[in-house]
Amino acid sequence: MRILTIHNKYQIRGGEDECREAEAGLLAAHGHQVRAIEFDNDGINPFNAAAIGIQTAWSWPSYQRTLKEIRSWKPDLVSVHNFFPVASPSVYYAARKCNVRVIQTLHNYRLLCPNGTFFRDQRVCEDCCGKLVPWPGVLHSCYRHSRAATIAVASMLAFHNLLKTWRTRIDMFIALTDFARKKFIEGGLPAERLAVKPNFVWPDPGPGEGKGDYLLFVGRLTEEKGTKVMIDAWKTAACPGRLIVAGEGPLAALVAREASQTPSIVHLGRRPLEEIYRLLGDARALVFPSTWYEGMPRIIVEALSRGTPVIASDLGSMTEMITEGRNGRHVEPGDAGSLARAMRSAFDRTEEMYSMRASARNEFELKYTAERNYDLLMGIYSRVLGYEAAAEPGL
Repeated sequence: MRILTIHNKYQIRGGEDECREAEAGLLAAHGHQVRAIEFDNDGINPFNAAAIGIQTAWSWPSYQRTLKEIRSWKPDLVSVHNFFPVASPSVYYAARKCNVRVIQTLHNYRLLCPNGTFFRDQRVCEDCCGKLVPWPGVLHSCYRHSRAATIAVASMLAFHNLLKTWRTRIDMFIALTDFARKKFIEGGLPAERLAVKPNFVWPDPGPGEGKGDYLLFVGRLTEEKGTKVMIDAWKTAACPGRLIVAGEGPLAALVAREASQTPSIVHLGRRPLEEIYRLLGDARALVFPSTWYEGMPRIIVEALSRGTPVIASDLGSMTEMITEGRNGRHVEPGDAGSLARAMRSAFDRTEEMYSMRASARNEFELKYTAERNYDLLMGIYSRVLGYEAAAEPGL
């Protein structure tokens, strides 16, 4: 089978980029032909965000580029991971003009929220969910803290809501969790076209030993990821080990400053995947204090693959992925005291943390392996194409 993937890359590489690449690699390993059209956000900055936002309603260059690729290569289906902002929904129309089926993976909540996160003013916000015109987002300048830019993005959403683009140009949506699926149904997407397929890790890095003296955070250093809460919690917890922070983002300077003042905080910045796997394998736990719903954090799946328990907010997809006392701990979102207690317990209850490692690894083997993911993906493709979509086993 031929699959054309479309993805708008992020300025700071993240989980969505890695998930798209992993899926393409998995398909290729099973004998499918995969091509990618990639768009880039590098030209976006606070000064031209409004102009880019207007373009995202309909990009003629993106339409032409997609149309040309489909006509020349003749894929069986188009798999879109992220159209925002440069690709635009015009790519759906290019596929439909060529009578090629379209699948959209919903890595975030962009179709229901101008900011894509259901998060503002340091709290979960669903004010725009289900609205034809997402005017609350405009009122609060949710996209890039710019009212002009938010108007442009909200106009794009309203325009395509009125055109019924999501219903008439997309054959199947893939939500990453049951929680996300329910939210998209609440927001108006057709339930019968919303499948669930989680993220996965491949190749399987295998379980680690958990012999380190540290907790680990990996991800973007942003407000919604709970970065400030994590630092405050660590300073309160007075743990006997270290907090290692791997990542970059708007709050990187804050983390670097705290690390310079607190010897037990280690700021690594961005690190290659091989090093992240090594750190995960020996960590007592992954710390994931996000205060928004999350799509489905790849780093949590990676932690489970290494048999590493996860200390995560009891919120959204994290509630679904982490079972209290089995493969990790739940903490109150945004509550530094709750997080501090969980951090401390990771050092005070060593045997308990070790006992969770087997359960964490079992969770990965049950839900998040490449083999399981491939079966789910082929089932979705078969529904969309109307025939058996399997290829020869390649793993």
